Amino acid sequence: MKTYSPTPESIDRQWFLVDAQDQILGRLASQIAHRLRGKHKPEFAPHMDNGDFIVVVNCEKIKVTGNKLQKKNYYHHTGYVGNLKSITLEKQLQQKPEEVLRAAVRGMLPKNRLGRAMLKKLKIYAGAEHPHQAQEPKTLTFER
Repeated sequence: MKTYSPTPESIDRQWFLVDAQDQILGRLASQIAHRLRGKHKPEFAPHMDNGDFIVVVNCEKIKVTGNKLQKKNYYHHTGYVGNLKSITLEKQLQQKPEEVLRAAVRGMLPKNRLGRAMLKKLKIYAGAEHPHQAQEPKTLTFER
């Protein structure tokens, strides 16, 4: 008996729609990363990208627990000496709410070109509207 190994032609990718309203940030991000990676499928292979496309709406209404709104910081460097910038989660949710969820999911994916390819299948929108109606995404709900 041979071991089954999926090929790129045998991958069946589907589109799913997730409503992030009143969802906890970390729990939602881990479930999205699980789906993007394809670990929910029986033909999962760690060396292949066989996950699904995920469209997330209402990410501006995402919740966090504890004091994370004031204490959690996001850092980036401008490229100049001594210019390490930081912004709190509260300000980041006001300015770019999509990047909060994207950063959380990015941290849960592999840190290589395969993980970067998986992250491209994640589409995040702050409001309730999205331009992916033609793909007919199925609604996906996660327990809180």
